[in-house]
Amino acid sequence: MSNRQTKTDVILIGAGIMSATLGTLLKELVPDWNIKVFEKLDKPGEESSNEWNNAGTGHSALCELNYTVEKSDGSIDISKAININEQFQVSRQFWSYLVNHNLISNPQDFIMPLPHMSLVQGEENVEFLKKRFEALSNNPLFQGMEFSDDAEKLMEWIPLIMEGRTSNTPIAATKIDSGTDVNFGALTRILIDHLKNQNVEVNYEHTVENIKQTSDGLWEVKVKSADGKLQYHTAKFVFIGAGGGSLPLLQKTGIPESKHVGGFPVSGLFLVCNNQEIIEQHHAKVYGKAAVGAPPMSVPHLDTRYIDNKKSLLFGPFAGFSPKFLKTGSNMDLIGSVKPNNVFTMLAAGAKNMDLTKYLVQQLMLSKDQRIEELRDFIPNAKGEDWDIVVAGQRVQVIKDTEKGGKGTLQFGTEVITGANGTISALLGASPGASTAVPVMLDIINKCFPQHMKEWEPKIKEMIPSYGTKLIDNPELLQDLHASTDKALQLSEK
Repeated sequence: MSNRQTKTDVILIGAGIMSATLGTLLKELVPDWNIKVFEKLDKPGEESSNEWNNAGTGHSALCELNYTVEKSDGSIDISKAININEQFQVSRQFWSYLVNHNLISNPQDFIMPLPHMSLVQGEENVEFLKKRFEALSNNPLFQGMEFSDDAEKLMEWIPLIMEGRTSNTPIAATKIDSGTDVNFGALTRILIDHLKNQNVEVNYEHTVENIKQTSDGLWEVKVKSADGKLQYHTAKFVFIGAGGGSLPLLQKTGIPESKHVGGFPVSGLFLVCNNQEIIEQHHAKVYGKAAVGAPPMSVPHLDTRYIDNKKSLLFGPFAGFSPKFLKTGSNMDLIGSVKPNNVFTMLAAGAKNMDLTKYLVQQLMLSKDQRIEELRDFIPNAKGEDWDIVVAGQRVQVIKDTEKGGKGTLQFGTEVITGANGTISALLGASPGASTAVPVMLDIINKCFPQHMKEWEPKIKEMIPSYGTKLIDNPELLQDLHASTDKALQLSEK
Protein backbone atom coordinates (compact mmCIF):
# COMPACT_ATOMS: atom_id res chain seq x y z
CA MET A 1 0.00 0.00 0.00
CA SER A 2 1.56 3.28 -1.05
CA ASN A 3 0.69 6.42 0.83
CA ARG A 4 2.48 8.82 -1.44
CA GLN A 5 1.47 12.39 -0.92
CA THR A 6 1.66 15.04 -3.62
CA LYS A 7 0.86 18.74 -3.63
CA THR A 8 -0.90 20.54 -6.43
CA ASP A 9 -2.71 23.84 -7.02
CA VAL A 10 -6.11 22.57 -8.14
CA ILE A 11 -7.86 19.20 -7.92
CA LEU A 12 -10.93 18.55 -10.07
CA ILE A 13 -13.04 15.56 -9.04
CA GLY A 14 -14.94 13.97 -11.93
CA ALA A 15 -14.08 14.23 -15.63
CA GLY A 16 -17.45 15.56 -16.80
CA ILE A 17 -18.42 18.77 -18.62
CA MET A 18 -18.16 20.90 -15.45
CA SER A 19 -14.58 19.92 -14.48
CA ALA A 20 -13.53 20.01 -18.15
CA THR A 21 -14.92 23.55 -18.48
CA LEU A 22 -13.44 24.82 -15.20
CA GLY A 23 -10.04 23.27 -16.01
CA THR A 24 -10.05 24.84 -19.49
CA LEU A 25 -10.94 28.30 -18.11
CA LEU A 26 -8.25 28.12 -15.40
CA LYS A 27 -5.59 26.96 -17.87
CA GLU A 28 -6.29 30.05 -19.99
CA LEU A 29 -6.19 32.36 -16.96
CA VAL A 30 -3.16 30.86 -15.16
CA PRO A 31 -1.28 28.48 -17.47
CA ASP A 32 1.36 27.66 -14.87
CA TRP A 33 -1.01 26.30 -12.20
CA ASN A 34 -0.84 22.55 -11.65
CA ILE A 35 -4.20 20.85 -12.15
CA LYS A 36 -5.07 17.22 -11.47
CA VAL A 37 -8.28 15.45 -12.43
CA PHE A 38 -9.52 12.27 -10.71
CA GLU A 39 -12.21 10.23 -12.48
CA LYS A 40 -13.73 7.05 -11.08
CA LEU A 41 -14.53 5.56 -14.51
CA ASP A 42 -12.10 4.62 -17.28
CA LYS A 43 -12.90 7.56 -19.59
CA PRO A 44 -14.28 11.11 -19.47
CA GLY A 45 -17.90 12.25 -19.73
CA GLU A 46 -19.46 8.86 -19.05
CA GLU A 47 -22.10 9.80 -16.48
CA SER A 48 -24.35 12.91 -16.57
CA SER A 49 -22.37 14.54 -19.40
CA ASN A 50 -22.69 11.57 -21.74
CA GLU A 51 -24.84 12.18 -24.82
CA TRP A 52 -27.01 9.12 -24.10
CA ASN A 53 -27.50 10.15 -20.47
CA ASN A 54 -28.67 13.72 -20.78
CA ALA A 55 -31.34 15.76 -22.43
CA GLY A 56 -29.23 18.90 -22.10
CA THR A 57 -28.65 19.45 -25.76
CA GLY A 58 -28.44 23.15 -26.35
CA HIS A 59 -30.90 24.54 -23.87
CA SER A 60 -31.19 28.24 -24.46
CA ALA A 61 -34.83 28.52 -23.32
CA LEU A 62 -35.99 28.80 -26.94
CA CYS A 63 -38.48 25.95 -26.56
CA GLU A 64 -38.78 24.91 -22.90
CA LEU A 65 -42.21 26.01 -21.68
CA ASN A 66 -41.39 25.58 -17.97
CA TYR A 67 -39.02 28.57 -18.16
CA THR A 68 -41.91 30.92 -19.02
CA VAL A 69 -44.56 30.88 -16.34
CA GLU A 70 -48.03 32.36 -16.59
CA LYS A 71 -48.61 34.72 -13.66
CA SER A 72 -51.94 35.06 -11.86
CA ASP A 73 -52.78 38.19 -13.87
CA GLY A 74 -52.41 36.19 -17.10
CA SER A 75 -49.12 37.81 -18.15
CA ILE A 76 -46.06 35.69 -18.94
CA ASP A 77 -42.90 35.95 -16.83
CA ILE A 78 -39.95 35.51 -19.21
CA SER A 79 -37.16 36.46 -16.78
CA LYS A 80 -35.94 32.87 -16.33
CA ALA A 81 -35.89 32.28 -20.09
CA ILE A 82 -33.86 35.47 -20.59
CA ASN A 83 -31.42 34.45 -17.88
CA ILE A 84 -30.83 30.97 -19.34
CA ASN A 85 -30.51 32.29 -22.88
CA GLU A 86 -27.94 34.87 -21.71
CA GLN A 87 -25.98 32.07 -20.02
CA PHE A 88 -26.00 29.96 -23.16
CA GLN A 89 -24.67 32.93 -25.17
CA VAL A 90 -21.69 33.00 -22.77
CA SER A 91 -21.04 29.29 -23.44
CA ARG A 92 -21.16 29.94 -27.20
CA GLN A 93 -18.62 32.75 -26.90
CA PHE A 94 -16.20 30.60 -24.91
CA TRP A 95 -16.42 27.67 -27.33
CA SER A 96 -15.87 30.10 -30.23
CA TYR A 97 -12.76 31.48 -28.50
CA LEU A 98 -11.38 27.93 -28.18
CA VAL A 99 -12.03 27.23 -31.87
CA ASN A 100 -10.62 30.58 -33.05
CA HIS A 101 -7.42 30.01 -31.03
CA ASN A 102 -6.99 26.47 -32.39
CA LEU A 103 -7.34 25.03 -28.89
CA ILE A 104 -10.11 22.77 -30.15
CA SER A 105 -11.14 21.97 -33.72
CA ASN A 106 -14.13 20.62 -35.69
CA PRO A 107 -16.98 22.33 -33.81
CA GLN A 108 -19.49 20.27 -35.81
CA ASP A 109 -18.37 17.29 -33.72
CA PHE A 110 -20.24 18.83 -30.77
CA ILE A 111 -22.62 21.55 -32.02
CA MET A 112 -25.07 21.64 -34.93
CA PRO A 113 -27.74 24.16 -36.00
CA LEU A 114 -31.25 22.88 -35.34
CA PRO A 115 -34.67 24.58 -35.08
CA HIS A 116 -36.17 24.66 -31.57
CA MET A 117 -39.94 24.35 -31.30
CA SER A 118 -42.66 24.34 -28.64
CA LEU A 119 -45.84 22.38 -29.36
CA VAL A 120 -49.12 22.50 -27.45
CA GLN A 121 -52.64 21.11 -27.80
CA GLY A 122 -55.96 22.33 -26.42
CA GLU A 123 -57.49 25.79 -26.45
CA GLU A 124 -56.01 27.01 -23.15
CA ASN A 125 -52.51 25.86 -24.05
CA VAL A 126 -52.71 27.46 -27.51
CA GLU A 127 -53.71 30.72 -25.82
CA PHE A 128 -50.73 30.39 -23.44
CA LEU A 129 -48.31 29.68 -26.29
CA LYS A 130 -49.56 32.72 -28.21
CA LYS A 131 -49.01 34.94 -25.17
CA ARG A 132 -45.57 33.41 -24.61
CA PHE A 133 -44.68 34.02 -28.27
CA GLU A 134 -45.76 37.67 -28.01
CA ALA A 135 -43.70 38.16 -24.84
CA LEU A 136 -40.56 36.53 -26.27
CA SER A 137 -40.59 37.61 -29.91
CA ASN A 138 -40.17 41.30 -29.00
CA ASN A 139 -36.97 40.39 -27.19
CA PRO A 140 -33.65 40.56 -29.09
CA LEU A 141 -32.54 37.19 -27.62
CA PHE A 142 -35.53 35.45 -29.21
CA GLN A 143 -35.49 37.24 -32.54
CA GLY A 144 -36.85 35.29 -35.47
CA MET A 145 -39.37 33.22 -33.51
CA GLU A 146 -42.50 32.28 -35.49
CA PHE A 147 -45.93 31.16 -34.25
CA SER A 148 -48.53 29.13 -36.13
CA ASP A 149 -51.79 27.40 -35.33
CA ASP A 150 -52.42 26.66 -39.00
CA ALA A 151 -52.43 22.93 -39.77
CA GLU A 152 -50.91 23.41 -43.24
CA LYS A 153 -48.04 25.48 -41.89
CA LEU A 154 -47.44 22.95 -39.13
CA MET A 155 -47.44 20.16 -41.71
CA GLU A 156 -44.59 22.01 -43.41
CA TRP A 157 -42.66 22.42 -40.14
CA ILE A 158 -43.27 19.04 -38.52
CA PRO A 159 -44.68 16.51 -41.01
CA LEU A 160 -43.96 13.52 -38.77
CA ILE A 161 -45.99 15.07 -35.94
CA MET A 162 -48.88 16.23 -38.10
CA GLU A 163 -49.36 13.18 -40.28
CA GLY A 164 -52.29 10.97 -39.29
CA ARG A 165 -53.65 13.50 -36.79
CA THR A 166 -57.42 12.97 -36.67
CA SER A 167 -58.57 14.89 -33.61
CA ASN A 168 -60.02 18.39 -33.88
CA THR A 169 -58.17 19.58 -30.78
CA PRO A 170 -56.58 22.98 -31.47
CA ILE A 171 -52.81 22.67 -31.94
CA ALA A 172 -50.09 25.33 -32.20
CA ALA A 173 -46.32 25.61 -32.30
CA THR A 174 -43.54 28.17 -32.19
CA LYS A 175 -40.34 27.73 -34.18
CA ILE A 176 -36.99 29.47 -34.03
CA ASP A 177 -34.22 28.51 -36.43
CA SER A 178 -31.29 29.81 -34.38
CA GLY A 179 -31.39 26.84 -32.00
CA THR A 180 -28.60 24.28 -31.72
CA ASP A 181 -28.05 20.68 -30.75
CA VAL A 182 -25.04 20.30 -28.45
CA ASN A 183 -23.44 16.94 -27.80
CA PHE A 184 -22.03 17.51 -24.32
CA GLY A 185 -20.43 14.07 -24.20
CA ALA A 186 -18.38 14.86 -27.31
CA LEU A 187 -17.56 18.35 -25.99
CA THR A 188 -16.35 16.90 -22.67
CA ARG A 189 -14.02 14.47 -24.46
CA ILE A 190 -12.68 17.28 -26.68
CA LEU A 191 -12.00 19.54 -23.66
CA ILE A 192 -10.36 16.77 -21.62
CA ASP A 193 -8.07 15.96 -24.59
CA HIS A 194 -7.20 19.65 -24.78
CA LEU A 195 -6.39 19.71 -21.04
CA LYS A 196 -4.08 16.72 -21.42
CA ASN A 197 -2.22 18.67 -24.13
CA GLN A 198 -1.85 21.49 -21.58
CA ASN A 199 -0.07 19.15 -19.14
CA VAL A 200 -3.09 18.58 -16.94
CA GLU A 201 -2.79 15.19 -15.25
CA VAL A 202 -6.01 13.21 -15.84
CA ASN A 203 -6.26 10.05 -13.73
CA TYR A 204 -8.91 7.49 -14.70
CA GLU A 205 -10.13 4.67 -12.46
CA HIS A 206 -9.19 6.78 -9.45
CA THR A 207 -11.94 6.96 -6.82
CA VAL A 208 -11.94 9.78 -4.29
CA GLU A 209 -12.68 8.24 -0.90
CA ASN A 210 -12.34 11.21 1.41
CA ILE A 211 -11.71 14.96 1.47
CA LYS A 212 -10.56 16.75 4.58
CA GLN A 213 -9.00 20.05 5.47
CA THR A 214 -5.51 20.01 6.95
CA SER A 215 -4.36 22.32 9.75
CA ASP A 216 -2.65 24.63 7.23
CA GLY A 217 -5.91 25.17 5.30
CA LEU A 218 -5.11 22.91 2.34
CA TRP A 219 -7.48 20.14 1.27
CA GLU A 220 -6.27 16.58 1.44
CA VAL A 221 -7.94 14.23 -1.02
CA LYS A 222 -7.67 10.51 -0.39
CA VAL A 223 -7.73 8.60 -3.68
CA LYS A 224 -7.86 4.89 -4.41
CA SER A 225 -6.44 3.78 -7.75
CA ALA A 226 -7.64 0.79 -9.81
CA ASP A 227 -4.96 -1.46 -8.28
CA GLY A 228 -6.22 -0.69 -4.76
CA LYS A 229 -3.36 1.65 -3.82
CA LEU A 230 -4.15 4.69 -1.71
CA GLN A 231 -2.73 8.08 -2.51
CA TYR A 232 -3.06 11.39 -0.70
CA HIS A 233 -3.07 14.59 -2.73
CA THR A 234 -3.28 18.08 -1.26
CA ALA A 235 -4.44 21.17 -3.09
CA LYS A 236 -5.21 24.81 -2.40
CA PHE A 237 -8.49 24.51 -4.27
CA VAL A 238 -10.79 21.54 -4.87
CA PHE A 239 -13.79 21.40 -7.20
CA ILE A 240 -16.26 18.54 -6.81
CA GLY A 241 -17.86 18.04 -10.22
CA ALA A 242 -18.88 14.44 -9.79
CA GLY A 243 -22.51 14.64 -10.91
CA GLY A 244 -24.66 12.54 -8.60
CA GLY A 245 -21.48 11.63 -6.71
CA SER A 246 -20.93 15.24 -5.61
CA LEU A 247 -23.28 15.26 -2.61
CA PRO A 248 -21.64 12.36 -0.67
CA LEU A 249 -18.18 13.90 -1.32
CA LEU A 250 -19.37 17.34 -0.22
CA GLN A 251 -20.72 15.79 2.98
CA LYS A 252 -17.27 14.32 3.68
CA THR A 253 -15.67 17.78 3.66
CA GLY A 254 -17.66 18.64 6.80
CA ILE A 255 -18.00 22.30 5.77
CA PRO A 256 -21.00 24.05 7.38
CA GLU A 257 -22.44 24.77 3.91
CA SER A 258 -22.80 21.01 3.32
CA LYS A 259 -25.26 20.60 6.20
CA HIS A 260 -29.06 20.47 5.81
CA VAL A 261 -28.69 19.55 2.14
CA GLY A 262 -30.06 16.32 0.74
CA GLY A 263 -30.39 14.72 -2.66
CA PHE A 264 -33.26 12.98 -4.39
CA PRO A 265 -32.28 10.74 -7.30
CA VAL A 266 -34.45 10.66 -10.41
CA SER A 267 -33.69 8.41 -13.33
CA GLY A 268 -35.03 8.54 -16.85
CA LEU A 269 -35.73 6.52 -19.97
CA PHE A 270 -35.84 7.57 -23.60
CA LEU A 271 -37.39 5.97 -26.63
CA VAL A 272 -34.83 5.95 -29.44
CA CYS A 273 -35.91 5.52 -33.05
CA ASN A 274 -34.19 2.67 -34.90
CA ASN A 275 -35.78 3.39 -38.30
CA GLN A 276 -33.65 5.72 -40.44
CA GLU A 277 -36.60 6.62 -42.70
CA ILE A 278 -38.54 8.03 -39.76
CA ILE A 279 -35.46 9.81 -38.35
CA GLU A 280 -35.08 11.63 -41.68
CA GLN A 281 -38.69 12.91 -41.57
CA HIS A 282 -38.07 15.09 -38.53
CA HIS A 283 -35.64 17.96 -38.07
CA ALA A 284 -36.17 19.92 -34.83
CA LYS A 285 -36.24 19.81 -31.06
CA VAL A 286 -39.91 19.88 -30.17
CA TYR A 287 -40.89 20.44 -26.53
CA GLY A 288 -44.37 19.86 -25.17
CA LYS A 289 -45.95 20.69 -21.81
CA ALA A 290 -45.24 18.66 -18.67
CA ALA A 291 -48.01 16.56 -17.15
CA VAL A 292 -49.53 17.84 -13.89
CA GLY A 293 -47.32 16.79 -10.96
CA ALA A 294 -44.38 15.97 -13.23
CA PRO A 295 -40.93 17.36 -12.44
CA PRO A 296 -39.62 19.97 -14.91
CA MET A 297 -36.96 17.63 -16.29
CA SER A 298 -39.64 15.29 -17.58
CA VAL A 299 -41.18 17.68 -20.10
CA PRO A 300 -41.89 15.43 -23.09
CA HIS A 301 -39.84 16.26 -26.16
CA LEU A 302 -39.16 14.79 -29.58
CA ASP A 303 -35.55 15.59 -30.32
CA THR A 304 -33.41 15.38 -33.37
CA ARG A 305 -29.90 14.78 -32.02
CA TYR A 306 -26.49 14.31 -33.60
CA ILE A 307 -24.70 11.44 -31.88
CA ASP A 308 -21.43 10.07 -33.32
CA ASN A 309 -21.98 12.54 -36.20
CA LYS A 310 -25.14 10.70 -37.15
CA LYS A 311 -28.70 12.01 -36.99
CA SER A 312 -30.86 10.28 -34.39
CA LEU A 313 -34.33 10.79 -32.93
CA LEU A 314 -35.21 10.51 -29.24
CA PHE A 315 -38.48 10.86 -27.38
CA GLY A 316 -38.89 11.23 -23.64
CA PRO A 317 -37.86 11.40 -21.00
CA PHE A 318 -39.96 9.02 -18.94
CA ALA A 319 -39.07 9.58 -15.31
CA GLY A 320 -38.08 6.71 -13.10
CA PHE A 321 -36.62 6.09 -9.71
CA SER A 322 -33.48 4.33 -8.55
CA PRO A 323 -31.76 4.87 -5.20
CA LYS A 324 -28.42 5.20 -7.02
CA PHE A 325 -26.83 8.65 -7.29
CA LEU A 326 -24.88 7.66 -10.43
CA LYS A 327 -25.73 5.23 -13.21
CA THR A 328 -22.69 3.24 -12.05
CA GLY A 329 -23.50 3.96 -8.38
CA SER A 330 -24.70 1.75 -5.54
CA ASN A 331 -28.23 0.99 -4.30
CA MET A 332 -27.09 2.31 -0.91
CA ASP A 333 -26.37 5.83 -2.23
CA LEU A 334 -29.65 7.43 -1.14
CA ILE A 335 -29.68 5.88 2.33
CA GLY A 336 -25.97 6.64 2.78
CA SER A 337 -26.61 10.32 2.04
CA VAL A 338 -29.07 10.69 4.95
CA LYS A 339 -27.21 12.25 7.89
CA PRO A 340 -28.38 13.54 11.28
CA ASN A 341 -28.10 17.10 9.94
CA ASN A 342 -30.31 16.54 6.86
CA VAL A 343 -32.74 13.81 7.94
CA PHE A 344 -35.56 16.27 8.73
CA THR A 345 -34.91 18.18 5.51
CA MET A 346 -35.22 14.90 3.60
CA LEU A 347 -38.38 13.79 5.44
CA ALA A 348 -40.01 17.18 4.91
CA ALA A 349 -39.27 16.90 1.18
CA GLY A 350 -40.87 13.45 1.07
CA ALA A 351 -44.03 14.74 2.74
CA LYS A 352 -44.20 17.80 0.48
CA ASN A 353 -43.68 15.98 -2.78
CA MET A 354 -46.28 13.22 -2.62
CA ASP A 355 -47.45 14.25 -6.12
CA LEU A 356 -43.97 13.77 -7.48
CA THR A 357 -43.55 10.43 -5.72
CA LYS A 358 -46.88 9.24 -7.09
CA TYR A 359 -45.91 10.43 -10.57
CA LEU A 360 -42.55 8.60 -10.45
CA VAL A 361 -44.21 5.37 -9.31
CA GLN A 362 -46.76 5.61 -12.15
CA GLN A 363 -43.96 6.26 -14.65
CA LEU A 364 -42.03 3.25 -13.40
CA MET A 365 -45.02 0.98 -13.95
CA LEU A 366 -45.43 1.90 -17.63
CA SER A 367 -45.00 -0.90 -20.15
CA LYS A 368 -43.31 -0.28 -23.50
CA ASP A 369 -46.75 -0.21 -25.17
CA GLN A 370 -47.91 2.49 -22.76
CA ARG A 371 -44.78 4.53 -23.50
CA ILE A 372 -45.45 4.21 -27.25
CA GLU A 373 -49.01 5.39 -26.53
CA GLU A 374 -47.55 8.59 -24.99
CA LEU A 375 -45.28 8.98 -28.01
CA ARG A 376 -48.43 8.95 -30.21
CA ASP A 377 -49.37 12.32 -28.72
CA PHE A 378 -46.39 13.55 -30.75
CA ILE A 379 -46.28 11.02 -33.61
CA PRO A 380 -49.81 9.70 -34.22
CA ASN A 381 -48.55 6.91 -36.52
CA ALA A 382 -45.73 5.69 -34.23
CA LYS A 383 -45.11 1.92 -34.29
CA GLY A 384 -43.58 0.07 -31.35
CA GLU A 385 -41.05 -1.86 -33.45
CA ASP A 386 -39.43 1.39 -34.67
CA TRP A 387 -38.42 2.40 -31.15
CA ASP A 388 -36.06 0.99 -28.49
CA ILE A 389 -35.85 1.94 -24.83
CA VAL A 390 -32.60 3.48 -23.56
CA VAL A 391 -31.93 4.19 -19.88
CA ALA A 392 -30.80 7.80 -19.43
CA GLY A 393 -28.51 9.08 -16.69
CA GLN A 394 -29.21 9.61 -13.01
CA ARG A 395 -29.99 13.11 -11.78
CA VAL A 396 -29.80 14.02 -8.13
CA GLN A 397 -32.13 16.91 -7.38
CA VAL A 398 -31.04 19.06 -4.46
CA ILE A 399 -33.22 19.20 -1.34
CA LYS A 400 -32.60 22.06 1.04
CA ASP A 401 -34.31 24.37 3.49
CA THR A 402 -35.16 27.68 1.83
CA GLU A 403 -36.83 30.84 3.04
CA LYS A 404 -39.42 30.71 0.30
CA GLY A 405 -40.19 27.00 0.29
CA GLY A 406 -39.47 26.19 3.94
CA LYS A 407 -37.97 22.94 5.14
CA GLY A 408 -37.12 20.25 2.59
CA THR A 409 -37.66 22.18 -0.63
CA LEU A 410 -36.83 20.31 -3.81
CA GLN A 411 -34.63 22.44 -6.08
CA PHE A 412 -34.77 21.73 -9.79
CA GLY A 413 -31.86 23.90 -10.89
CA THR A 414 -28.10 23.65 -10.76
CA GLU A 415 -26.77 24.47 -7.29
CA VAL A 416 -23.23 25.52 -6.49
CA ILE A 417 -22.15 25.11 -2.88
CA THR A 418 -18.92 26.86 -1.92
CA GLY A 419 -17.07 26.84 1.39
CA ALA A 420 -16.89 30.18 3.21
CA ASN A 421 -13.23 30.80 2.33
CA GLY A 422 -13.64 29.80 -1.32
CA THR A 423 -11.14 26.93 -1.27
CA ILE A 424 -13.69 24.23 -2.04
CA SER A 425 -16.74 24.20 -4.28
CA ALA A 426 -19.21 21.56 -5.41
CA LEU A 427 -21.78 21.48 -8.17
CA LEU A 428 -25.07 19.72 -7.42
CA GLY A 429 -28.38 19.38 -9.24
CA ALA A 430 -29.21 19.08 -12.90
CA SER A 431 -31.30 21.33 -15.12
CA PRO A 432 -30.33 23.40 -17.17
CA GLY A 433 -26.94 21.97 -16.35
CA ALA A 434 -24.46 21.44 -19.12
CA SER A 435 -25.73 24.29 -21.33
CA THR A 436 -24.83 26.79 -18.64
CA ALA A 437 -21.50 25.16 -17.69
CA VAL A 438 -19.39 28.15 -18.75
CA PRO A 439 -21.23 30.88 -16.77
CA VAL A 440 -21.61 28.55 -13.77
CA MET A 441 -17.85 27.86 -13.74
CA LEU A 442 -17.12 31.59 -14.17
CA ASP A 443 -19.27 32.21 -11.08
CA ILE A 444 -17.17 29.70 -9.17
CA ILE A 445 -13.95 31.43 -10.31
CA ASN A 446 -15.41 34.76 -9.22
CA LYS A 447 -16.44 33.43 -5.82
CA CYS A 448 -13.33 31.38 -5.09
CA PHE A 449 -10.58 33.61 -6.47
CA PRO A 450 -11.72 37.18 -5.72
CA GLN A 451 -8.10 38.24 -5.14
CA HIS A 452 -7.22 37.43 -8.78
CA MET A 453 -10.30 38.82 -10.53
CA LYS A 454 -8.85 42.24 -11.33
CA GLU A 455 -5.82 40.71 -12.98
CA TRP A 456 -7.88 38.02 -14.79
CA GLU A 457 -10.67 40.24 -16.07
CA PRO A 458 -9.00 41.34 -19.36
CA LYS A 459 -8.40 37.69 -20.29
CA ILE A 460 -11.98 36.73 -19.36
CA LYS A 461 -13.24 39.56 -21.59
CA GLU A 462 -11.05 38.31 -24.42
CA MET A 463 -12.66 34.87 -24.09
CA ILE A 464 -16.19 36.19 -23.43
CA PRO A 465 -16.60 39.64 -24.99
CA SER A 466 -19.99 40.19 -23.31
CA TYR A 467 -18.58 39.44 -19.82
CA GLY A 468 -20.05 41.81 -17.25
CA THR A 469 -22.80 43.10 -19.56
CA LYS A 470 -26.30 41.88 -20.27
CA LEU A 471 -26.80 41.18 -23.96
CA ILE A 472 -30.48 42.00 -23.65
CA ASP A 473 -29.46 45.63 -22.93
CA ASN A 474 -27.03 45.65 -25.82
CA PRO A 475 -28.79 44.35 -28.97
CA GLU A 476 -25.96 45.47 -31.28
CA LEU A 477 -23.34 43.50 -29.37
CA LEU A 478 -25.75 40.55 -29.29
CA GLN A 479 -26.09 40.69 -33.08
CA ASP A 480 -22.32 40.91 -33.59
CA LEU A 481 -21.67 38.02 -31.22
CA HIS A 482 -24.38 35.91 -32.78
CA ALA A 483 -22.78 36.39 -36.18
CA SER A 484 -19.21 35.79 -34.99
CA THR A 485 -20.06 32.69 -32.91
CA ASP A 486 -22.19 31.32 -35.76
CA LYS A 487 -19.14 31.64 -37.99
CA ALA A 488 -16.64 30.17 -35.51
CA LEU A 489 -18.91 27.24 -34.60
CA GLN A 490 -19.85 26.71 -38.28
CA LEU A 491 -23.56 27.14 -37.55
CA SER A 492 -24.40 29.37 -40.50
CA GLU A 493 -24.70 28.33 -44.10
CA LYS A 494 -22.19 31.02 -45.11
